[in-house]
Amino acid sequence: MVTHTQSIGTSTTCPTVVAILVVAIGLLSAQNSGPKRIISIVPAVTQILFAIGAESRLVGIGSFDRLPDGDDRAAELVRVGGLLDPDMERIFTLRPDLVVLYQSHVDQRQQLERAGIPVLVYEHAGLVDITETIRDLGVRTGRTVQAESIAAQMDTGLAAIRAKVDGRPRPRTLLVFSREPMALRNIYASGGIGFLHDMLDTAGGENVFAEVRSENIAQVSSEAILAAAPDVIIEIRFDEYLRKSVIDDERDVWRQLSALPAVRNGRIHFVTGHRFVVPGPGVIEATEELARMLHPEVFATPQTRPAPGVG
Repeated sequence: MVTHTQSIGTSTTCPTVVAILVVAIGLLSAQNSGPKRIISIVPAVTQILFAIGAESRLVGIGSFDRLPDGDDRAAELVRVGGLLDPDMERIFTLRPDLVVLYQSHVDQRQQLERAGIPVLVYEHAGLVDITETIRDLGVRTGRTVQAESIAAQMDTGLAAIRAKVDGRPRPRTLLVFSREPMALRNIYASGGIGFLHDMLDTAGGENVFAEVRSENIAQVSSEAILAAAPDVIIEIRFDEYLRKSVIDDERDVWRQLSALPAVRNGRIHFVTGHRFVVPGPGVIEATEELARMLHPEVFATPQTRPAPGVG
């Protein structure tokens, strides 16, 4: 609340100057507010904190968190384990004032709460939840302006992709994110919820397993895939780069299911990179890559160049 007072004497303070001072003080206060010693074992949250300029508040990160290219803080930040093995002793030693955990870390959360340490619980969800997380972290760290800018860019970028493919036939698509090398066994595919499903939907594809209300489907059988009859198969690989020979060999594996429209029409693609598996600002680029595969005619311009790591 701003209280207005009238000055005594002949000089008065310009209301505009007062307003500017109030805003400036408020922004300075916001920048200095919030936690100063954050531990994040969630790669997406770590990525977001760097994106909004709050990386200086990090004291610990997860074992599998990746820092932006060229960042020199890797030696300073302590690795504290990951989804399956958070090192609570190390976490307590770092004296954090905010710890970001996964929803499944019930016991760890209780330990921290008993010690009076604030906890932010993270849960994988849809695309809309990514921007909500960005805005929430902006508020918590006093980086609301930066967070709002990035969230707005995401909203605008995803809306632009939707508009570009709007009204076009939606290819039935199988989105695979894990299977045994050189075999159609232990296949894990995207179900009808989660950010991967939302990315596919935004890119103009129809998830063949959209009716399965799960983020991932384990042990998908060849029979189920034949029954789903995808027009397009897209495999996500965690590697940053796949050799063309590897892509060709893995693509040939799908020829075992020669009745699939995707196999008959040669529409089997591979994509790589953490932007497909870490739900952060990189999902705009990842979603556009999916759209280019599903609707190449929309993006067929002289300036179009193949994205790295895609086959």
